[in-house]
Amino acid sequence: MNGISIFLAAILQLVGTTNHQLPSFTPLTDFVGQQLYKGEAGGLYGRNSNRPPLEHFRAAGRAAKRIMPRDAAGNPSPTGRIGLVSIGMSNTTQEYSRFIQIASAAGQRSPRVTLIDGAQGGQTARAWATNQNPWDVLAQRLANSGTSNAQVQAVWIKLAQSNPATLGEYPLHANSLRSDTAIVVRKLKLVFPNLEIAYLSSRIYAGYATTGLNPEPYAYESAFAMRQLIFDQINGARNLNCNPRSGPVVAPIMLWGPYLWADGPNGRQIDTLVWLPSDFATDGTHPATSGREKVAQLLLSFFKNDPTTASWFNP
Repeated sequence: MNGISIFLAAILQLVGTTNHQLPSFTPLTDFVGQQLYKGEAGGLYGRNSNRPPLEHFRAAGRAAKRIMPRDAAGNPSPTGRIGLVSIGMSNTTQEYSRFIQIASAAGQRSPRVTLIDGAQGGQTARAWATNQNPWDVLAQRLANSGTSNAQVQAVWIKLAQSNPATLGEYPLHANSLRSDTAIVVRKLKLVFPNLEIAYLSSRIYAGYATTGLNPEPYAYESAFAMRQLIFDQINGARNLNCNPRSGPVVAPIMLWGPYLWADGPNGRQIDTLVWLPSDFATDGTHPATSGREKVAQLLLSFFKNDPTTASWFNP
């Protein structure tokens, strides 16, 4: 192939890449009117609303007031700790590790808050729900940080299933993620007796994915799994009960954490977040340095500003 042919081939490849149609969906936070996705309305909390129902929000506010520095036995102590743990897979640990770095800068968080990255590569929702190994690793990381189980009072959960196409089209794969995450949430409450709130996030954009690990539309649809899990608790599911007046408490109260999905380069309406090819590793699924930074900054903003976190996270 001569030089001109090579040049023309490169131009054709560039044009083909430019014209490639990326998967495009409406961010869950941006639905309007009667808009539906596969029969589902929008909003993090349904009915196009991104705020929790009032009673659930009030219950979360009461839970937030119970989050306070505790000693190793779980007793309130002004010199104690508030453990904030991440639970998830490879993307989660990559993102939370960067969050720990930026949140540990002077003045970003209370010195009483201890950040523990419990997320682990390869540990999907199914693995956390059915295997002991990720829990053993989590226990070791807590021990290494000097944090007891009784001091962990909040968690950030970002879980997914690997190769979700093998689980069936929507809603089958989403129901699988929802069911396994429910098991994880109940286990967390058993392991951490003072756990008050679990903040849930779904996947980042996966329109550039080159493998079947977790491409679109599965990454996008994982938000509906997290939302339905929160709905289950709001609607009084006994196996997710967080209200002592309704029976044994078997789960922390669940709320959305930061919503991480945006429509690739088209972004979303609630902020300026966009996802570009440069934000990802070569598989188009795991975040590159800039992708990790974007999630870490969203996490920091969330914990510093959310009404249920600001009182205990900030200095």
